[in-house]
Amino acid sequence: MLKYKSMSILNKIFGDISTKFIGNSKDIIEKTASFEESISKLADSDFPLKTKEFKDKLSKGETLDSILPEAFALVREAGKRCLAIRLYDVQIIGGLALHSGKIAEMKTGEGKTNVATLPVYLNALSGNGVHVVTVNDYLARRDAVLMGQVYNFLGLTVGVINSNNVSYLYDPAHKEEDKERDQVGEFKIVYDFLKPSSRKEAYIADITYGTNHEYGFDYLRDNLATSVEALVQRGHNFAIVDEVDSILIDEARTPLIISSQSGDSGDFYIKFFQIAKQLKKDTDYTVDEKLKAISLTDEGITKAENLLGIENIYTEKGIKYVHHLETAVKAQAIFEKDKDYVVKEGEVVIVDPFTGRLQPGRRWSEGIHQAIEAKEGVKIEKETRSSGSITFQNYFRFYKKLSGMTGTADTSAEEFLKVYGLDVIVIPTNKPVVRKDHNDLIFQTEKGKFQAIAKKIKELNIKGQPVLVGTISIEK
Repeated sequence: MLKYKSMSILNKIFGDISTKFIGNSKDIIEKTASFEESISKLADSDFPLKTKEFKDKLSKGETLDSILPEAFALVREAGKRCLAIRLYDVQIIGGLALHSGKIAEMKTGEGKTNVATLPVYLNALSGNGVHVVTVNDYLARRDAVLMGQVYNFLGLTVGVINSNNVSYLYDPAHKEEDKERDQVGEFKIVYDFLKPSSRKEAYIADITYGTNHEYGFDYLRDNLATSVEALVQRGHNFAIVDEVDSILIDEARTPLIISSQSGDSGDFYIKFFQIAKQLKKDTDYTVDEKLKAISLTDEGITKAENLLGIENIYTEKGIKYVHHLETAVKAQAIFEKDKDYVVKEGEVVIVDPFTGRLQPGRRWSEGIHQAIEAKEGVKIEKETRSSGSITFQNYFRFYKKLSGMTGTADTSAEEFLKVYGLDVIVIPTNKPVVRKDHNDLIFQTEKGKFQAIAKKIKELNIKGQPVLVGTISIEK
């Protein structure tokens, strides 16, 4: 067993950055507090007027930093009136870190969602839009409705983008309509305070909530648009990413792909599925589970050629058969039903390996999805070819200013700095933490790691303590 010896050095370096930042924040905290009494005397109707006043100041040359203390004080009072929550001084520090384009590490329960209202409001005053990035559609809707009360009270508009091109605008007057059945007998859902809107309207709002996937796909679709009127996004001014380590580190290299239909008929995939069924693992092909790849053996190639009635598939005319054969074998040997995908209502639906959530509408490329559809005996859709793609890492680099929130960023501080140029600021808790945090343990082998985990679980179980084991994927 090895301990990561340089971790203490890194913690010291990044800890110093946090200490300096917190020290430099004291003056702003005091200035923010100095406005509290006068702002508390404002009538509710005065809050949108203060927002207009801030916008006028910016139009005359003042900076966001110059109006920051008073703007933060206004948001703090709005939160008290709308949500009965007064932001603590440490939460003001969190808001400053986000406004400064940094990663704010805030422990669970310290109110990340509330903290975001400070920099979101301030930066929305520029009129260039603010994107709040969540990990799923539900959180985008939930946070937009919860914090929409505050922003609406302050005179700002809020939009939401969800999957399947569904979008909303926050509207305090909108109530859930009577449920009515749609064509397939399911209930239509209309959310309280979320009024259906166009995609463009959701982006034109002062503040937009959505997932990293939806922002990325909208960017790709805009790049394929044939007219200015078809564009939905209006630039990349400022983004705050929730669970930033998951999105910017764990999923950094995940490609988003826009595809168009083309390719061979369904009968072609069925034919190769029938051949793949007759090939035997380790004899006709080998499997690399880690790389999710297969390699055909000479015996397997010969058997496939005989079944196809072709003398040699490695010719100019037969080379496409190699791709279809390998794809069919992959579908058979590597992709598992109810782990990598599920069959729902006659469709193959991908399961996200990180979260275990279904991803309707997403399809594997290079014929993999069609091969699995042939394997499962469902309708085979046309193969798709990539029309455009981008990784999350490259997409989020478009923003003029980028920041993020999480409870665990400090362990990825080096990566954030190297890849994105983002410092991690560890925000103090409002009350002392009684929990003891131990150093990470690094093992020489995976077997040793799992043995240590099993031993610890058994030890805690004997004491009657519940244990939650987090893994990076469903497979693990």
